[in-house]
Amino acid sequence: MTSPAPHHFTRFAVVDWSGAKGDRHKGIALAVCDVGDAAPVLVAPPGRAWSRADIAAWIEARRHAPLLVGFDFSFAPPLVERGAYLPGDDVPTDGKAFWAYVESRCDDPDLGAASFLETAHRRHFYFGAADGRKADYMHLRRCEAHFNAGGGGKPSTVYDAIGAAQVAKASFAGMRTLHRLARSLPVWPFDPVPGHGALIVEIYTAIAARAAGLRKGLSKIRSAEALDAALAALGTWPHAPLAAYDDHATDAILTAAWLRAHAQRSGLWHPPSLNRHIAQTEGWTFGVV
Repeated sequence: MTSPAPHHFTRFAVVDWSGAKGDRHKGIALAVCDVGDAAPVLVAPPGRAWSRADIAAWIEARRHAPLLVGFDFSFAPPLVERGAYLPGDDVPTDGKAFWAYVESRCDDPDLGAASFLETAHRRHFYFGAADGRKADYMHLRRCEAHFNAGGGGKPSTVYDAIGAAQVAKASFAGMRTLHRLARSLPVWPFDPVPGHGALIVEIYTAIAARAAGLRKGLSKIRSAEALDAALAALGTWPHAPLAAYDDHATDAILTAAWLRAHAQRSGLWHPPSLNRHIAQTEGWTFGVV
């Protein structure tokens, strides 16, 4: 019998993430909502913009709260497809140990990981035509391949490190952040869902956009009217006006509303294609079934 969905979460947070170099990042946004139908609100950063360390500290301070936190980066590289995260290199073969390894090989400020891609393991990442055929780097995790096969579209791979759509730097910076957070919080599905306290999950903002009726390629929201229309499709009331309608803020707000609306769907916690080996090595995106 499939286990039920967790029911103790009463607050939901989504972090729109960034792997950019530096100490403060305009590309990070944090949106929070409680049980009910009020629109999520943005949490103001403690400085001019959020740092990754600020986000980690904000979550750690709420580790005992009934809080479900979604991050929009890949929690691990693919392993099942080729049997290794970085074939030919001596690196760990489970997710948490790999996070620790990434941490050990980076000295970038603010939990950044650009040096991991650019120096430590350069040959595994695509930065342009000089690296050969881009297709040779397009390896996917099982959840990403499953999402693509179901018509969701082909997600970016963590080995693609070039262009506006790349997720490589954000994901490896995220792995450093997870290494820190996992000291005091569980991370699904690497850890079991707790009966109380906070939990971290991986989310994909495109899933929330599709659920709100936004079409592929047209999912970015840049106006108050468009945001309210998308929120209404998720059963959420209009939002408080924002100072600016950029992709980071609107993605975080919409996805927080989606996370609240779907957190009690048992099937999302028990996707049929997720087994123990995948859970411990690659993880899974919440919402992919």
